[in-house]
Amino acid sequence: MNDTQHPRVAFVTGGAQGLGLGISLHLLNAGWKVMMFDLDEEAGRKAMEALSTEKRERCLFFAGDVANEDDVALAIQRTIDRFGRIDGLVNNAGIANPDNGPFEHLAWESWLRVINVNLGGAFLAAKHATQHLRKNKGAIVNMASTRAFQSEANSEAYAATKGGIVALTHAMAVSLSGAVRVNAIAPGWIEVADWQKSANRSTPVHSETDKSQHPAGRVGIPADIANAVAFLLDGEKSGFITGETLRIDGGMTHKMIYQD
Repeated sequence: MNDTQHPRVAFVTGGAQGLGLGISLHLLNAGWKVMMFDLDEEAGRKAMEALSTEKRERCLFFAGDVANEDDVALAIQRTIDRFGRIDGLVNNAGIANPDNGPFEHLAWESWLRVINVNLGGAFLAAKHATQHLRKNKGAIVNMASTRAFQSEANSEAYAATKGGIVALTHAMAVSLSGAVRVNAIAPGWIEVADWQKSANRSTPVHSETDKSQHPAGRVGIPADIANAVAFLLDGEKSGFITGETLRIDGGMTHKMIYQD
């Protein structure tokens, strides 16, 4: 595809800060047009203001809740109205804090909110984007987590959603065979403290222990995930990959750790 004549369009949920912003900016830098869909209107405004004039013309922000079907459907339609197509969907939005406290005290409403955002949001965005992705043999990248495969205590709701993302990914890949490729990424520790809106931004500090527990020798950064997203969205480079979950964690889940 000649991106100059037919720029590809990505719809990125949770795309205005944190890991989602890193993905949005990476795709913009690669020549894509991007819809940043995010619940935080201030973060979206700040992200748009920070773009160059040229990139701002290729970017759109829409404030909405990924767990609200009306918001998702409207954001998809706004993308089509503005850019005329969707080639890639990145289901990144989620409630990031995995700690739900002792699960026997976890309120049903809190459980449902995590499920509806982290898992339901990916379903809703895919449901409404697929008709447009089909037209261009597009691709979906869902954001899972290494917590789909291993856990800390008191993280049941988050872990359930990320395990669900892995299963949703291969189920959709089969349902959309030949039309839309669907893959997932399972990040490990990706530092995003310096990728928040200004009011919440901080400079990350990592100890030698933080770094050394990763066989790669460091904590992850958004670019580590954004590069993989771009690869999985590119049908020329990853056209024979679908239904897979790519673990990107600096090797951390392969390292056996014993305590004295």
